[in-house]
Amino acid sequence: MLLPAVQLYSVRAEMSVRPTTTLTSLAAMGYRAVEPTFGLLGDDPRAFRDLLEANGLTACSLHGPLLEEHAPAMLDAAAAIGTDTVIIPAIPPDGFSHRAAVEESARLINAAAARAAGAGLRLGYHNHHWELSARIGDRHALEVLAELLDPDVLLEVDLYWAVVGGADVPGLLSRLGDRVTHLHVKDGPGTVDDAMTAVGSGTLPIPDILAAAPGDAWRIVELDRCDGDMLEALAASRTYLDGLGG
Repeated sequence: MLLPAVQLYSVRAEMSVRPTTTLTSLAAMGYRAVEPTFGLLGDDPRAFRDLLEANGLTACSLHGPLLEEHAPAMLDAAAAIGTDTVIIPAIPPDGFSHRAAVEESARLINAAAARAAGAGLRLGYHNHHWELSARIGDRHALEVLAELLDPDVLLEVDLYWAVVGGADVPGLLSRLGDRVTHLHVKDGPGTVDDAMTAVGSGTLPIPDILAAAPGDAWRIVELDRCDGDMLEALAASRTYLDGLGG
């Protein structure tokens, strides 16, 4: 089972003012991989990779706007920081409001996947709550999307947003199967707007959820926001996941 990683969106404020010490702190917690967002890389992704390597960290994947005009820069950045996987962070809710909209979303993602493959990279899609709350017939729109995507397109399931969207997440993960290669692991009250908490201290049944996920899927801790100290919450999350065996 892969060791937990951190989505650097969690520490975006800290990274904007003290990137080196922030990464050093994450490494000291025992994290060995991070998932940056494209906006955190700055003007020199290779320098960002050097910063990761100096702290014993690697990039498990990169989030960024592969459906937009920044796609070429995004692909170049992924190669520069040493990852083989790029993740589309979101398609707006309108892209899941009915079947034709989901089909168009799948077309866009498949086209982006072909561009990524041309650069030797894999492409994935990350969900929010609306892909689960929207239903096509009696199924979550995310599951319909998954069937329409090319087989090589992977899924990064955000466990928290899937819960907020009304999914039985262990069942969802079982149905999606090995398409799920990355997980966003977070915890909290399970609402759209409230602050999140360290993993293991909220309302999500984290052990049951992770037991249903592929064993080799990345466990990436991400807290969009929390009321306390973010670094302390990330450290507590790592300790909790260690207790579960990853």
